[in-house]
Order: sequence, then structure tokens, then C-alpha cells
Amino acid sequence: MVDQSAVGRAFTPVTARVEPGRLRFFLDTLGETNPVYRDGSAAPVPPTYLFCLEMMDATVPFEFLTALGIDLARVLHGEQRFDYHAPVVIGDTLTFHPRVASVTDKKGGAMTLIVVDTPVTNQNGVHVADVSRTIVVRNARPS
Repeated sequence: MVDQSAVGRAFTPVTARVEPGRLRFFLDTLGETNPVYRDGSAAPVPPTYLFCLEMMDATVPFEFLTALGIDLARVLHGEQRFDYHAPVVIGDTLTFHPRVASVTDKKGGAMTLIVVDTPVTNQNGVHVADVSRTIVVRNARPS
């Protein structure tokens, strides 16, 4: 079970390039037809793209689960939030810096909510976004 000692723990930064082909694939998969996202190199990425980009380019997918001893079979995706501070466009190289922001037990310890906050910077060092995700872990029942 994950406890308060995990708060503040940082994980390996992930660097990813916003490539036109991968972005187009993402848009097509979603059925996103809004031309604002398809207007060449000045087009902004859709809000949820950063979540996918970080996961696709991680050297060790789900590193935080392994590092915290969490069984993937017990995990649910609780929520995610994206706060953009500057545009992210095709050609940007982004660096994601994930860390555990909070750990909260619920339902008498039957589940644990883990919030992972991830500041994102671009190739110029500009803080372009903050991505936050809440992971719900179903804890094993005591025997």
C-alpha cells in the first residue's frame, strides 16, 4: 500500500517531440475534425494530447506504478487536468517532470488516491503546461 512517504517523489523526466504525423493520428483516432488543430505548424495541440504524448515516449511506461509497488491490475484512472500556460505546437520538444503530489486513503483504506502532477516545459525552457492525473488503487483486503 502506498503511504505518505511517496509524496514529493519524482520520476524520470520524459522528453517528447510534437510530430505532425503522430498528432494527425491522434486527431484521426478521436475523430477530431476541428481545423484549428490541423492548421500547419501554428496549430495548437488538443488539450488531452500531452497525457498521451508523455505515455508514448516514456522510456519506462508506468514507471511510477513500478516504483511505488502498485499492481497495474488494481489501478483505475480517476481523473486528469490540463492547465496550459503557453501554446504547444508542432515542432515543440517537451519535457515532462512527474512527481507524486498527494496520497489519500479512502473507504477505510480500501482504496488509495494518488495524484501525480507533471509540469511541462518546452525546448526554450518555457513552462507551457501542468498535467495532473489521479490514480485510484484498489487495495488488497486484509486476510
